[in-house]
Amino acid sequence: MKLDRFYPIFDGVEWLERMLPLGVTLVQLRVKDIPEPELRSVVARAQALCRSQGAVLVVNDHWRIAIEEGCDWVHLGQEDLDTADLPAIRRACLKLGISTHDHAELDRALSLSPDYVALGPVHPTILKKMKWAQQGLERVTEWKRLVGDLPLVAIGGMTPERATQAFEAGADIVSAVTDITLNDDSEGRLREWIEATR
Repeated sequence: MKLDRFYPIFDGVEWLERMLPLGVTLVQLRVKDIPEPELRSVVARAQALCRSQGAVLVVNDHWRIAIEEGCDWVHLGQEDLDTADLPAIRRACLKLGISTHDHAELDRALSLSPDYVALGPVHPTILKKMKWAQQGLERVTEWKRLVGDLPLVAIGGMTPERATQAFEAGADIVSAVTDITLNDDSEGRLREWIEATR
């Protein structure tokens, strides 16, 4: 299955309701700090919405709920890998994306046979405090050489203009969060992203 080159990340179903009709076909749901019953409802709604729109949903972190709700993809950060039941994820036929920031993390990720690897932050990001400095485009090129045919996702400080540079450096997919969600015209900005990545 070939993934779309544009991979926005949203923190609620309301964003999916707004953005999927504009042409998003690959999306991550990253929901933090809500009670499990509510979280389960959010994931179920997101999955139903993505299926109805023909989009691929990737659930961030919450692998148990992703399995129970019949989702197809889960994304895990390095800390999540410490506690995730990877055999259970594989038994459920969930596809797996993994975040990486340095060589040790990449080695760990590749040992788990992921379905994509993410590298970030490529550029400075305001999304969350990170202990890693920006990776830069040279690291994107290096990572692509190391992962080979595995899809490489570039994330962190991305804009439609920077997406072109990331693709040229070797990224297969570019991910964005705040460039869309904090934009005064989020729908307009998303359309710019689609134009730049299709």
